[in-house]
Amino acid sequence: MSSAAPMAPDAAPEQAFRLADQVNRRPRATRLLAAARRHRADLLAALVFAALAGWLTHGLWPDPGGRILALNPEDQALYEWFLAVDARALLGDFDLLTDRLNAPDGVNLMANTTVIALGVLFAPVTLLLGAPVTFALLAAGNLAGTALAWYLLFHRTLRVRRVAAALGGGLCGFGPGMVSQTNSHLHMTAQWLVPVIIWLVVRLLRAADPGPATPDEAGRSRATGPNRRRLFTSAAGLTGAVSAQVFIGEEVLFLTAIALLVMAISYAVADRDLARRALPGFAGGLAIAAGLALLVLGYPLWFQFAGPQGVADGMFTPAYFSADLSSWWRLSPLSVAGSDESARLTTGPAEYNTFLGWPLLLVTAVCAIWAGRRRLVFACVVAGLVMGALSLGPEVVLGGTRTAIPGPYALIGGLPVVDGALPMRFALALLPIVATLLVLAVDRAVRSSGRARRLVPLAVGVALLPIFPTPLPTAGRPPVPEFITGGHWRQCVPPGGVLVPVPLPTPKEPWPMRWATAADAGFGLPEGFFIGPYGRGGTAAMGTFKQPTSALLADVARRGDQPAIGDEQRRQAVRDADFWGASCVALTDDAPHAESLRATLEQLYGPPTRIADAWTWRV
Repeated sequence: MSSAAPMAPDAAPEQAFRLADQVNRRPRATRLLAAARRHRADLLAALVFAALAGWLTHGLWPDPGGRILALNPEDQALYEWFLAVDARALLGDFDLLTDRLNAPDGVNLMANTTVIALGVLFAPVTLLLGAPVTFALLAAGNLAGTALAWYLLFHRTLRVRRVAAALGGGLCGFGPGMVSQTNSHLHMTAQWLVPVIIWLVVRLLRAADPGPATPDEAGRSRATGPNRRRLFTSAAGLTGAVSAQVFIGEEVLFLTAIALLVMAISYAVADRDLARRALPGFAGGLAIAAGLALLVLGYPLWFQFAGPQGVADGMFTPAYFSADLSSWWRLSPLSVAGSDESARLTTGPAEYNTFLGWPLLLVTAVCAIWAGRRRLVFACVVAGLVMGALSLGPEVVLGGTRTAIPGPYALIGGLPVVDGALPMRFALALLPIVATLLVLAVDRAVRSSGRARRLVPLAVGVALLPIFPTPLPTAGRPPVPEFITGGHWRQCVPPGGVLVPVPLPTPKEPWPMRWATAADAGFGLPEGFFIGPYGRGGTAAMGTFKQPTSALLADVARRGDQPAIGDEQRRQAVRDADFWGASCVALTDDAPHAESLRATLEQLYGPPTRIADAWTWRV
């Protein structure tokens, strides 16, 4: 007999339901635990990549709003403004032509590198914690996410060992070009969709390949057709990934497309049987993807090139943004073995794209030879040579000296869309290509039983050690005025109105754009840092024309001299304020030559009103 107390009638159903719930939960928890155990190596790789990315950007983390990347602060100010504008989509206040900069004409967001998809995705973070926090998260997250995505592609598509995949993923995510581009170029480091695009292309190819013909019962050769269902799903997935990448960074998508095209042609040459079998279905799948993409991207791309404030050409000079040939065997100043002396071989600290170093180039060449006559190796070598050659620009530069030797880029320079990509950034495609060759070699070595099992991984590790990255330099940034952070700007500017900060923002001095960023882009600004059709003949240019009053105030801020102000200057100041649609002019005490600016503004607009820490003039 049991000594337990009898169960109350009302308690029986409740306890039965509780027991049943526990029984139902147990298998689910067991499955989750089993999944975690099965993927613990992948989770470990993700944690290592995240820790490395956090360490490289750790200078921002104590206070993202008070710290800034020291090597390219202007672009960080620009991207934080982009994120603030993109976040307004969550508030129902978003348009591809934004009126929050360059008042009254506005800015075409598609014609600028506005990372719209990332801005909208992280809108809750931006609105709750501020754009600097979102920027810091993306600066680190892009590195870790790109490394993890390539690791998964190498391991699950190439079927290589995890150690080889982790090595390749680390190089793709934390190579010299990626680390240098992290100096504020979020659109270039957000490459975690690139492995997804490649996986979908490979999946499309496999679905299109009917396989070698096999004899039937009568002895006749028969081949199965392509897997149409898988072909369509792969094409649809490719459309989605490509469309998302367009709203993150079109230049990365363009470079990926060029590299894939070269690899596809090279692979087809190496495997003509596969090309004959799969080409019809593969071409059909690409046609489906292109048709679907046209439905999704037709209007945004039209808006970018032909819409208001759109630009149809690139604004950067290919000859200036060409990779120096000697930079290929030098080391980036942002690597452990690099030196600042190498910086003279590129245009700035965000463009150390080619600085792979001679040890890595040498080991990669040896690995490509040792990996054997594999079609993928051949395709990678050809694509690497092509992309590397294109990075040299229209004229080969060696050691800072132009050689007058034409570069391969001269063959494609000036073509539509092509001139929107900087030649030296073609070298960014070398990181995944080099990584693939190293991954294949290391995986073959690990699977072997000879001396290569230790020698190859050791050689690769020694070659990678000099380019191991160092943390990005950071610096403090001036605080945003209380006039903005405290919301006092609303006393003289209605939401969506135009505030004129003095001096006005320019591409070289975009700092007043931080005011709008801190206010979640709640007001517009005249002029600013952006790409628009203000070059000769309506071509692309950085920034816009200065109005006479803006030019006058900029001169005072630069020199400190107080100009003679007459009736004509006062009338012009009124006309310019009307042109901008301005509600208020604001000057803070930390502006350069603030006293001279205040005296000039008093002559232009009359006595000011003090609001918090700013002098304001209602216009």
